[in-house]
Amino acid sequence: MRRFNTVTIILGVLLVIGIIYTFMNNPSVLVIGIAVFGIIYLLYKFPPDRWFGRKAGGSKHPKIKPSARTAQKMQARSKTPRKNIPFRVIEGGKDDDDLPKYH
Repeated sequence: MRRFNTVTIILGVLLVIGIIYTFMNNPSVLVIGIAVFGIIYLLYKFPPDRWFGRKAGGSKHPKIKPSARTAQKMQARSKTPRKNIPFRVIEGGKDDDDLPKYH
C-alpha cells in the first residue's frame, strides 16, 4: 500500500475544505469550473475531426498521386544503398586567452 507524505495529506485536506467552502458560498463558480473541464475532456476524447466524418489523425487534404517522374526519382533514391561512414572527431582547441577576441 502506498503511503502519502505529510505535505500531500495537508494539501488534499485544504483542497477539500476549499471546494466545500466555495460550494457553500458561490456554487455557480464550481459548476462553471466543472463544466469547462468537462468540455475540455470531451474535446480531448472525441476530437472535432470525428464530427465531420474524417478519420482521427487524418489529413485535411486529399492524397495526391505523385507524377511518374517524381515517383521514379523517389524509387531510385530509396534503392541506392547508403555509404557506411564512420564517425569522425574534428580536433580543435580553445584559445587559452583570458581576453575575449572582440571587445
